[in-house]
Amino acid sequence: MNSSRSTSRRVFLRQAATGALLATGGSLLAACASGGGPDSSGGGAAKTADNPFGVKATDPLDVVVFRGGYGDDYTKFHETLYQKKFPDAKLSHKGITDISVQLQPRFNGGNPPDVVDNSGAAAMPMSTLASTGQLADLSELFDAPSIDDPAKKIRDTIAPITLESAQLAGKPLALNYVLTVISLWYDETLFRQRGWQPATTWQEFLDLCEEIKKSGIAPLAHQGKYPSYIGQLVLDLAVKHGGHDVIKGIDNLEPNAWKHPSLKVAAEALLELKGKGYILKGTEGLDHIQAQTSWNERKAAFIPSGSWLENEQKPVAPKDFRTTAVRSPLLDGAKLPADCVQISASEAFIVPERAKNRVGGLEFLRIMLSKQAAGKFTELTGSQTVVTGAADGLELTPGAASSAALVKSGGADNWTAYFSSWYAPLGEKVTSLFGELAAARISADDFCTAAQKAADAVAKDPQTKKQERA
Repeated sequence: MNSSRSTSRRVFLRQAATGALLATGGSLLAACASGGGPDSSGGGAAKTADNPFGVKATDPLDVVVFRGGYGDDYTKFHETLYQKKFPDAKLSHKGITDISVQLQPRFNGGNPPDVVDNSGAAAMPMSTLASTGQLADLSELFDAPSIDDPAKKIRDTIAPITLESAQLAGKPLALNYVLTVISLWYDETLFRQRGWQPATTWQEFLDLCEEIKKSGIAPLAHQGKYPSYIGQLVLDLAVKHGGHDVIKGIDNLEPNAWKHPSLKVAAEALLELKGKGYILKGTEGLDHIQAQTSWNERKAAFIPSGSWLENEQKPVAPKDFRTTAVRSPLLDGAKLPADCVQISASEAFIVPERAKNRVGGLEFLRIMLSKQAAGKFTELTGSQTVVTGAADGLELTPGAASSAALVKSGGADNWTAYFSSWYAPLGEKVTSLFGELAAARISADDFCTAAQKAADAVAKDPQTKKQERA
């Protein structure tokens, strides 16, 4: 296992890690809270439709990306597009896994890169970067003309979730580039061989799990050391059962949001799977790679994860393994249809406010948001971006095709959560509780009560800046 796989850039691991980093990262980053002035922003060339930020053709560009499950070949391609436009600019590329370790000193010293993919388990805390003025406002980027159609603004060529997820401290400060699908996954080859079909209702799912168990395969595995994965299944069951108001109440820190009846029913559903022996024995002690490898070895039929899974598991997946996304089943009385899924805009690209070539960083992001650049990302990683239509006409892998189909068919019923990224300590606490629940060490009532207590503490904390979604 290489380090890029074992420190994958998943969104919920990053959110959980953020809470741990806040204690140390905040004071360090606060040392350089002032924004950069004209001498540190680059530019100076005439602003035109083709060069809306006034990038100076000879200014160097410093790019640092997280080399995780997506690798960094896509960034190298994006850099060739930038180099083609500015052939006299010297580009510096660095693909790393320990983002905070290597970049916090640079931020503290007032010498950050021009573009950063702030992702992975060791990402810098976004909330701290935002509150200390470290991030450039991306409003100018989203209002800039699209490379594909200069008559359109970039904001009109990307999924709406992009702009929503960009908001930090009341401003769009991050470009979350990847449209991630968070769902259950199975091997289509195995299911076809066994004559199994994914279930729609909870009873059908339980019947399928019993049949799978009798075949000698565990129905479900999960990444036990990182309980956010199995927690996403619980949340999906709950949101489908109670509707979008369930997750909106959680995100908005509403009183008793975690005590919503749908949360309790979903928590009880997970306990039922545990009680019936449908969860891979020992999975609570496995990290994400170990659990996913067991799944690739067909020791388990289903596993919860995000749409990076297929690309991340390429080194170990059998050649005939067809990684396929599937929606979770509906609990009795569900308000939403089965045909919806949790989505998120992830892989946060930022332009530091004090970057020497800040405008060059903005232009690099604009290039990334072209269909050519975004399509290449999908070709290389098997994952979609937030650029509308960028994957049209591409020959997609099973994982990419199935996740894209879920997004399309779910439409307006698809849902998104923000509480973990908005309030890192809450995300960290709830993640821990999901682990306790998955191991059946607490009851559904205990889970809801403890999660609500953690949410109330955040809501009452005057030092925590609150955000709200409609």
